Amino acid sequence: MILFMLVMTGAAFSGYTQKKEPIDYVDPFIGTSNSRWMLFPGPTMPNGMVKLSPDNQGNVWQGGYEYSVGSIHGFSHLHGWTMAGLLTMPTNGDLALKPGSPDEPFKGANAGYHSRYRPDGQKASPGYYAVDLIDSHIKAELTATERTGVQRYSLPNDSSNRIMIQLNIPAEYAYELKDARITKVSNTEIRGYAKSYSGWFNEYTLYFVMQFSTPFKDFKGYMDQKELPEGKEISGSKDIGAYVTYPTSKEEQVLIRTGISFVSLDQAALNLKTELKDFDWDFDALVKYNREVWNNLLKTIEVEGDSETDKVKFYTNLYRCFTGKMIMSDVNGKYTDAVENVQQLPAHRKAMIGGDAYWNTFWNLNLLWTLSSPETVVQMVGTQLEMYEKTGWLSKGPTGIEYSGIMEGSHEMALMTSAYLKGIMKDDADIAYAAMKKNVEVEPQPVGGGHPGNPQIAEYAKNGYVPVEKGAASKTLDYAFDDWCVAQMSKIVHKKKEYDFFLKRSQNWKNAFDLKLKYVVPRKAAGSFINNFDLFSVKHFVEGNSWQYSLYVPHDIPGLVKFTGPGLFMSRLETGFKKSEQHKFAAHALDRTMEQSAEYYINHGNEVNMQAAYLFNYAGKPHLTQYYTRKILDTFYDDSPYVGWNGDEDEGQMGAWFVMSSLGLFEMNGGTSPDLRLDITSPLFKYAKIKLDNKFYPGKEFIIEAHNNSSRNIYIKSASLNGHVLKENKISFTDVIKGGKLELHMTDKP
Repeated sequence: MILFMLVMTGAAFSGYTQKKEPIDYVDPFIGTSNSRWMLFPGPTMPNGMVKLSPDNQGNVWQGGYEYSVGSIHGFSHLHGWTMAGLLTMPTNGDLALKPGSPDEPFKGANAGYHSRYRPDGQKASPGYYAVDLIDSHIKAELTATERTGVQRYSLPNDSSNRIMIQLNIPAEYAYELKDARITKVSNTEIRGYAKSYSGWFNEYTLYFVMQFSTPFKDFKGYMDQKELPEGKEISGSKDIGAYVTYPTSKEEQVLIRTGISFVSLDQAALNLKTELKDFDWDFDALVKYNREVWNNLLKTIEVEGDSETDKVKFYTNLYRCFTGKMIMSDVNGKYTDAVENVQQLPAHRKAMIGGDAYWNTFWNLNLLWTLSSPETVVQMVGTQLEMYEKTGWLSKGPTGIEYSGIMEGSHEMALMTSAYLKGIMKDDADIAYAAMKKNVEVEPQPVGGGHPGNPQIAEYAKNGYVPVEKGAASKTLDYAFDDWCVAQMSKIVHKKKEYDFFLKRSQNWKNAFDLKLKYVVPRKAAGSFINNFDLFSVKHFVEGNSWQYSLYVPHDIPGLVKFTGPGLFMSRLETGFKKSEQHKFAAHALDRTMEQSAEYYINHGNEVNMQAAYLFNYAGKPHLTQYYTRKILDTFYDDSPYVGWNGDEDEGQMGAWFVMSSLGLFEMNGGTSPDLRLDITSPLFKYAKIKLDNKFYPGKEFIIEAHNNSSRNIYIKSASLNGHVLKENKISFTDVIKGGKLELHMTDKP
């Protein structure tokens, strides 16, 4: 009898499947084919400085890692916008002193040190990446902390084993190596730096300290693919690299841990010592720690539904919202500012956060950050205030703590305004206001080689629009939204006169419209609109066309509907969505090609147009918001490496759109209106729970429950908030952070 019970108990346990954690749904390979440099499968911590990942492409647009390329030429430590450097690669066999491109040999005199791999020979999850390199018979494993990368190489029995270290590497944006040095400190440590100039504005020096778990035999340097005489130091400004050797008579593991800094070698060593003090050389313990950190972040939002695929898409998109940005300060708060001076963060500011521009992150990414990680928002706003205090301006990014001038408008101000309106930020409101006001009043001058502020703001102030002779027609719309943000900050700091002024000036968006056509048309300084107007041309617009930008007034959608005329507005919107459905709401032709014209309407693949489905909520047909948001969730996004995001995902905005729309929520103006309106749409999941951070918000959790939800029942029949019936398709952010429940009753009929 006892034996029978033991057998049955064992059978019960063997059939038991442990519940998946949110991190188990994340697939870092999704979207990595035909993706940006900043979309990579390798490990990083949330907003980590180190983004350690395989590379396999040359100096090309969307360079870095391409899933469909069957080789890897190394693992580089930086994957930030316009920032790259410090690649390592284990190899053996014939000596090669260049990475090698996919169409070059893998062995012989003209080979690179790259290696082939099989797609099923690699694994990735947040904080971990592994690959079996076919040509060298080496297994490479990667993990990371915020400012260090740790690698474990399983080397075969081979007398020619070596590890390559290269400082200038292929990347999405070409950069010039101005000065570099690699120094052998001992047989277990090398140090170095690479001073680089990237693009047109970003100068940075990457310092590194690299330690090896076991002593290497030889240290050799090379330049321009030629070996240098043996020595302890290599320096130069060209194609510089080094390698260390590990001849083995049996299989062995070598670990490498690398601390980096943009301040100094001593700071790189400090980052390494501080962040790895609890791990020593325990690679597996660090992987486990990564899993815990990421899972704690991801499970701030829990979802339940019938589709495992939807959960994969959800948590992968949520993960991507915290991989695009990049910590630029060291563990002790030191950082290098926009004019290359070393600065020290004051105690109340924890980190400097860089990355690509905050272009249109007010659609979803602001909302996601403020709900799931308000501490991240504090760091981002603190970065902006620190830059204003030290170098005079806010930054649209900032990349490398620099002023890039990319993109249009100053959308960091929407994030700042939102942070104060939501109560996340309470201190330094007067400083934030002064900084924002400067952006919309003072004609900017270059700082540190880059461009802050709003160029042609003087022309905008004088004319009420930016003339086509001075800039893109769409610039007027961005500047009007910036005025709106400044107006709201004026109100927060009790500047009534300024509030009235900027609120009125935020209506300048109307000056960009031709009154007869009711479309945005490029306008001359003399006041007339251009002739031969092309509704679908990207000429005079930034990554979009007139049709799309004629829907782009985030701070005044009711005014836009009234200005266009409700009937005409709705007719255009319905036509645009019907014609775009066949393209799965993507229009890659309009992403970047200057002066191209193509009849595309909705382009969910770029930020300009990502609010469009929610406009039906403002024009009397909310059921179409519900229909098209579900369509986009199902057809634009997938769970494959080859599509993932069917467009230009760079900073997480597309990922955030999926996450927030899956929950049934959307923020039209990034949380910059006093009512903090959240639009409601049809959620993808039957149940969702947002866990609120009690350091910032009074509530414990907010639940969204969609009764009778399915792929057919996509329409909201009725809705209630904490038991009170809703009469409109909206709630407030304040409703969410108080905690409670939003209940939706779903049906298959509009």
